[in-house]
Amino acid sequence: QVQLVESGGGLVQAGGSLRLSCAASGITFSLYAMGWYRQAPGKQRELVAIIYSSGSTNYADSVKGRFTISRDNAKNTVYLQMNSLEPEDTAVYYCHDFREAGTWGQGTQVTVSS
Repeated sequence: QVQLVESGGGLVQAGGSLRLSCAASGITFSLYAMGWYRQAPGKQRELVAIIYSSGSTNYADSVKGRFTISRDNAKNTVYLQMNSLEPEDTAVYYCHDFREAGTWGQGTQVTVSS
């Protein structure tokens, strides 16, 4: 059974930083692209960042230069380093694997106060 468990969310002031982690189990982690999505109240879930099995990455325009996605295949873990946080980054952040039958984590709340 595939499981994705996020951690690292919390409350931070604007300009601050947080590091999210997502630990995967039940999959051959290194073979798959992994991504972080977020969903703010009243808005659709959006892709924030993706990291491919090759290590290449892509980011939403809104987070380019502020967020960094990385992965540690030895630990089956994907990270999202978030710097220069803005109130607009407030959302529930979800981890997702890009297998054909992809799995979602339970989400972790990030709240950025102004």
